[in-house]
Amino acid sequence: MPLSQLDELSTSSSKVTFEESMKPTKSSSGFIPILKNRHFLLLWISQVFSQLADKIYLVLMIVLIESHFTADPHTISSWGGAIMIANTIPAVLFGSLAGVYVGRWSKKGVLVVSNLIRGMLVLTIPLLLWLIQDKITLLNFQLEFITLFVITFIISTFTQFFAPAEQATIPLIVKPNNLLSANSLFTTTMMGSLIIGFALGSPLLELAGNWHIGKEFVVGSSYIIAGFLLLLLQTGEKTIRHPQEIKEESNHVLQDIRSGIIYLQKNHTVGNALIQLIILFCIFAALAVLALSIAEQIPTLKAEQFGFLLAASGVGMAGSAAILGQWGEKFSPTNLSFWGLMGVAGSLVGLSFYTHQLGMTLFMTALLGWFGAFVGIPMQTTIQAETPEDMRGKVFGLQNNAVNIALSLPLALAGVAENWFGLEQVLLGLAILALVGGILTWYISERG
Repeated sequence: MPLSQLDELSTSSSKVTFEESMKPTKSSSGFIPILKNRHFLLLWISQVFSQLADKIYLVLMIVLIESHFTADPHTISSWGGAIMIANTIPAVLFGSLAGVYVGRWSKKGVLVVSNLIRGMLVLTIPLLLWLIQDKITLLNFQLEFITLFVITFIISTFTQFFAPAEQATIPLIVKPNNLLSANSLFTTTMMGSLIIGFALGSPLLELAGNWHIGKEFVVGSSYIIAGFLLLLLQTGEKTIRHPQEIKEESNHVLQDIRSGIIYLQKNHTVGNALIQLIILFCIFAALAVLALSIAEQIPTLKAEQFGFLLAASGVGMAGSAAILGQWGEKFSPTNLSFWGLMGVAGSLVGLSFYTHQLGMTLFMTALLGWFGAFVGIPMQTTIQAETPEDMRGKVFGLQNNAVNIALSLPLALAGVAENWFGLEQVLLGLAILALVGGILTWYISERG
């Protein structure tokens, strides 16, 4: 079924109801209005299943590598790193391109299809590994591992379409005065799934392993449940288009990417928000690498328990997101983001002084997450609110591309920088980046 036809499941009467529900009202702020929004609830609940599946999928890959291929920890680490690379490459290659097509296709259709395909791919893993279990090697890798690598690459590719479609859908189904609350709830859910997915992923898969294909079923069914829930979603977007219009658009993909870049250059508010998001994700990606070294320096913590530090930042961000969702609309997004970056800088400076004390380290990383939400949530809301509907796919595609590059580079460079300059110096360098970023974006905002 073409993506544009998925929305035809809705009746004309329900469309009228949807249009009426999106009319501006003097609704109260906070989470109550968006939790009463049936369409947002469907998107949010599906996000819970999809986000958990994303996080547990990576744990599943490590479990499969350990159980199928080798018990050598160094080999497991390198093969696990290769899976992470397979998960990252599509974001760099296809992020912008996916955004262009998301802008042309039915957002609901993209969300449904990307979830269902990812779910079915995960469910095929046991069958594929059984069919090629003869230890065939290709380029010094077992064919089973190459299969996991390719499946991860394909799943990540579909994720590049899912991410901008989800971001572009939120302003379609949520009133402008409720966008900050909606993004706060999404951020809280994302951080919760990060903590739960990585913390409980391994024991959950171990429990599911009592059934022959239980591990893959847990992840695959989560994607599929998300897809079926989204079949009930209404977005109010135009889905029936003239064939000539589609044909003309198909010839201008690169031009559309260029127009998105030009839009970001001309719209200082949106461009500024994207710059701040890139800085924020660079810092948190570097922290994900440095957390292992920090854990090694704390006497009461084992290196493999570095996840507690990341969980602390997630708890801080979730708490801040909850407060922003309830009262954040009373403040200027620019002010929130500026003081957020100042707080991130201060937290990193504090962290550089307390890398040997568990209590203070957990407090500083939680504080880092707390202030990080003051940057991420208002800036994401600004991009959604300020970007016209016909530009959202292009802009969110470019954002997805830029953010994933911002996540990838620190993963590669943070460890090298630590070896050269030391852990404390790298943390101070990240603090300077946040400080300069805050001052620079404030200056750009004042000029705009």
